[in-house]
Amino acid sequence: MSFSAHIITLFPELFPGPLGASVIGRGMADGLWRLETTQLRDFATDRHRTVDDTPSGGGAGMVLKPDILAKAIDAVSPEGDLRPRLLMSPRGKPLTQARVHELAAGPGAVIVCGRFEGIDQRVIEARELEEISIGDYVLAGGEVAAMVLLEAVVRLLPGVLGTAESHADESFENGLLEYPQYTRPQLFEGREIPPVLTSGDHGKVEKWRRAESERLTRARRPDLLK
Repeated sequence: MSFSAHIITLFPELFPGPLGASVIGRGMADGLWRLETTQLRDFATDRHRTVDDTPSGGGAGMVLKPDILAKAIDAVSPEGDLRPRLLMSPRGKPLTQARVHELAAGPGAVIVCGRFEGIDQRVIEARELEEISIGDYVLAGGEVAAMVLLEAVVRLLPGVLGTAESHADESFENGLLEYPQYTRPQLFEGREIPPVLTSGDHGKVEKWRRAESERLTRARRPDLLK
């Protein structure tokens, strides 16, 4: 069975968006993964299709109602569905390459995209939503964050990039940032390709790449070396 992603959102028209392009889109067209969306408003019970209400205790903005969201989650992820239920949230655990690999090895994911001030805490607890953040900043909603997560996951699925070697040396795969890349022409605006890369000595090339990865990681992400 292929990897199956299901998005619960107020803006299903945003999908597939960039997920329908390039190798990710070809993977979907080839049946290597599936994407479905559900409009949260379809589970509202009033004629205005209301899905939010004012926050208890006061404050600005609106909060997604727990009963409406719970109905949507139950409809797309019934009992026995083994896919994890994810909530894109700035207060969630940071998304890591390790978690991306775990998700890619599983059956798929049900992803809830929040809006407004967030969603009622009770539905997070009752439906065991795993909160995931893609960075220390706030977006207008979870849709773009869901696309980021899915692109990171789907590119690891067998057949999407062609070979496992395509991502073996990338940033975060071995605890380091990726080394600099070069291609022809040999001379660009007075800057040359490092001679070691055109030497034909594969041992020296690998040693140079490792040293550059360590140098960049120390300079830019020393936290990865701890």
